[in-house]
Amino acid sequence: MKPGTIITSTQNPKVKSLMQLEKPRERRKQQLFLIEGAREVRLALEAGYKIGNIFYCEEIVAKKELGFDLTDNKLVIPVSREVFQKIAVREDSGGVLAVAEMKPHGLSQIRLSKNPLVLILEAVEKPGNLGAILRTADAAGVDAVIICDPQTDFYNPNVIRSSVGCVFTTQIAAATSDETIKWLNQHNISIYCTYLAASKVYHQVDYKQASAIVLGTESIGLSDIWVKNATANIIIPMHGKIDSMNVSNAAAVVVFEALRQRAS
Repeated sequence: MKPGTIITSTQNPKVKSLMQLEKPRERRKQQLFLIEGAREVRLALEAGYKIGNIFYCEEIVAKKELGFDLTDNKLVIPVSREVFQKIAVREDSGGVLAVAEMKPHGLSQIRLSKNPLVLILEAVEKPGNLGAILRTADAAGVDAVIICDPQTDFYNPNVIRSSVGCVFTTQIAAATSDETIKWLNQHNISIYCTYLAASKVYHQVDYKQASAIVLGTESIGLSDIWVKNATANIIIPMHGKIDSMNVSNAAAVVVFEALRQRAS
């Protein structure tokens, strides 16, 4: 295929290869993932991600509206509107879809500030929840988000979508709960676990020093290893008929209480 030739068939090998990356197993195998949307691609570029092919539909968006320069990328592949609508996972991708290389996300990659605030999620399952929490982490400027024993991968298209690109703006890592607890202790970071059976209300603890806020799943909460290793187990009081709130909302409540304390 000559450079600049518009792909009009979904049977094109490049298109078929790209669509394979919608499968988690294929993403892991190739260590590649998809980024939809000009803003998300721009944030990934700013975060140092290596971008490969960029599939672009000029019928949908003008190049001057992208916020980054496609002319510098020799791997730009123009596609028709019909092809783009087929390869896009979401409806509002804005005419741009890129293939990018995954980064390593171990605890050793995290760089902490002098007085870190870390957000930890255990066994998060829903991509939408993870994406929403990453938006909270970005808004609050937390040092890192650590996912322990993850049930979904960072590069799920729905995580990138629901995080509006914040998966690229915040340090993220994956590790076991045991590894993470040891890492927190090594860095003298206090551990505050949200726990339904706790007696200490979330705003009664001191987050002014190095702190980690830990949340579990809505269905079963945190595992015993976290409850037993916590500096304090905390609770967000519920005044309705339901005894818990969405995990992304709970994260926002506690994280912004920590910021309030640190600003006072």
